[in-house]
Amino acid sequence: MHLEIGARTDTGRVRDNNEDSFGVEPDIGLFVVSDGMGGEEHGEIASAIAVAAVTKHCRGAVSDPALPLEGEVRPGLTPVSNRLLSAIRNAHSAIYRLAASDPALHGMGATVVAAWVDGARFSLAHVGDSRAYRLRSGLLQQLTADHSLVAEQVRLGLLTNEQAAVSSLQTVLTRALGHAENVEVDVEEHPILDGDTFLLCSDGLSRMVPDAAIATAIDESLGLQAAADRLIELANRAGGEDNVTAVLFRAQPEPRGWFQRVWR
Repeated sequence: MHLEIGARTDTGRVRDNNEDSFGVEPDIGLFVVSDGMGGEEHGEIASAIAVAAVTKHCRGAVSDPALPLEGEVRPGLTPVSNRLLSAIRNAHSAIYRLAASDPALHGMGATVVAAWVDGARFSLAHVGDSRAYRLRSGLLQQLTADHSLVAEQVRLGLLTNEQAAVSSLQTVLTRALGHAENVEVDVEEHPILDGDTFLLCSDGLSRMVPDAAIATAIDESLGLQAAADRLIELANRAGGEDNVTAVLFRAQPEPRGWFQRVWR
């Protein structure tokens, strides 16, 4: 399976610095987005640590499958999913230790959403409100559930989606990397069909651009890099109230040779 990729991050129209980070590792099929928190430049530090730690841990496991896992194996998950879980736990520990060791970094944290492709499926793990979407046959579906106060209130029936969209508490998270000694990570596994497009993004996109507009931008763009550029443009046109990051990948069938085209 061949992967087409597009990625971009932007400061937006309001913030002075970009606290988002992302990683794209096409040779191992790994994609990561992190949104930092903590004020000043601390958010930048936390998100950069998250992406670097996840990438390093996963790459290390590719080179050495016996690399120790951080935390217990979660039953029912594939080795790839458990490795991704371990990588995010590792990132959490790195941020937590640094914040605890330096009073100036107290309160530093980050969200993370990461996808690791393994053949015709991929592992998806996240903490916080950075999201993953799948676009299949023109239909955009959110694959992650936000770890935020308003999202929990919606799930409990205390708020409608419309009320949540205008709530002043949208950015209050219930989970984040680095904010407590331990963190709960959501991990899922999804099949990949030819033509599926996946989007990982920070909330600077999902809070500024409706799902329908995201789907249209991806469908109508000539390639995924153009789609990433278009999504950033839409977020900024809507006010650009936050940093915005979009990482996209699309499953493409491997091109076949001439004889295969004739005989199959």
